Amino acid sequence: MTQETESRQRRPPSGYGSRRPDGGRPQRPGGRPVRRFGGPGRNRVCEFCAEKVVVDYKDVGRLRRYLTEGGKIFGRRQTGTCAKHQRRLTIALKRARYLALLPYVSRSEA
Repeated sequence: MTQETESRQRRPPSGYGSRRPDGGRPQRPGGRPVRRFGGPGRNRVCEFCAEKVVVDYKDVGRLRRYLTEGGKIFGRRQTGTCAKHQRRLTIALKRARYLALLPYVSRSEA
């Protein structure tokens, strides 16, 4: 092998970042990494846990808050629900759609 091919084999593949111990990310003085997007995160509390409400497919008003305008179900990170209630919420939304209480997709205004 030539010297050029040997040096290529020793280098890590691209996409692994720099060899800095922090992974190449900028850090604050305290050592915490700097967030790239947005400000400090907001701790969200699960609405169902806080109010001790049971997820019900018949409660259309509450379920609508967990759907986008297009009819997609919001994820946990956007709504702040816990994993247990997110699973139950998904089932309730699907039941409400099946019974035509909620739309599968919204009507586009053309």
